[in-house]
Amino acid sequence: MEAGVLDWWRRRGALRRARAEALHLIKEARRILKRKSFRIPQSAAEAVSVAVTEMERALGTEDLDRQRVALTALDEVMEDKLSFARKSTIREYSESIGIAVAIALLLRAFVVEAFQIPSGSMIPTLEVGDHIFVAKFSYGLGIPFTDTKLFEYSSPKRGDVIVFKYPQDHSIDYIKRVVGLPGDKLELRQNELFINDRPMPREHAGLFRYSEGGRSAAEERESDLWIESLDDKRHQEIQDLNRMPASYGPVVVPEGNVFVMGDNRDNSRDSRVWGFVPYDNVKGRALIVWWSRDPAYGGWSPEGVGEWFKSIRLSRFFSVVR
Repeated sequence: MEAGVLDWWRRRGALRRARAEALHLIKEARRILKRKSFRIPQSAAEAVSVAVTEMERALGTEDLDRQRVALTALDEVMEDKLSFARKSTIREYSESIGIAVAIALLLRAFVVEAFQIPSGSMIPTLEVGDHIFVAKFSYGLGIPFTDTKLFEYSSPKRGDVIVFKYPQDHSIDYIKRVVGLPGDKLELRQNELFINDRPMPREHAGLFRYSEGGRSAAEERESDLWIESLDDKRHQEIQDLNRMPASYGPVVVPEGNVFVMGDNRDNSRDSRVWGFVPYDNVKGRALIVWWSRDPAYGGWSPEGVGEWFKSIRLSRFFSVVR
């Protein structure tokens, strides 16, 4: 019984492979007959058509031997009559790879781009070593590798996590949260955020301990965890217990710019240090975390590999960036 099942399974696999190859040859034959008809003698076209018809009839049966015979006949007649127009295996693979690369470049230029979190300035929302996807179409479309925008249909909203070109060096990408929009009067009073003289709603959520990349508990930092609301968006932010509460401002955000800060408020170099972010610098909005691990666990020794796998944070995979 087991041998019979195995034979049946092998036969089904052989039928599937023969069918896939036959459909590929039929498609190739029809493409050549259509595009190169002016170069193909009538007798050659008729011979190929007959072989295609027989192949299609064989596919309508479960007769593997008949399918193989028809497949061989179609391949031979195409090689004899249409060899001048057939693609080599190398050419087919090259074209397939070229199309895949072109699609990947188009996606990267206009749709999504991968980005890795290099520092702890966005903890606890994003951790060091997180890999995220950035939606480049969130606010408009631009010409790849330039600062020129084709058109804009939206602008960053308060609370969005954005990736942008560092205003002082466009070769560097930063990621922060938008807290101030054009025209906003923004001020930080003892770590509490005020926009247009109105305090942003927030509530204390306990203590938060983290390490930016050390295995030692001695390197952990202890912070206050807050849930802050920016318009209709709620997010977590932390404030270092070992630092004096910070104050900043007030400042007014100029037109065409946004004010950004990291969620790790006391350990973030942001607009409080180097100024506003022009709209033209914004690359897109952070979407999801697609890979997350602690970069401190590296090393490709046998022990290092085990530690590396232990550091993978499955709970963060495909989590939405808020």
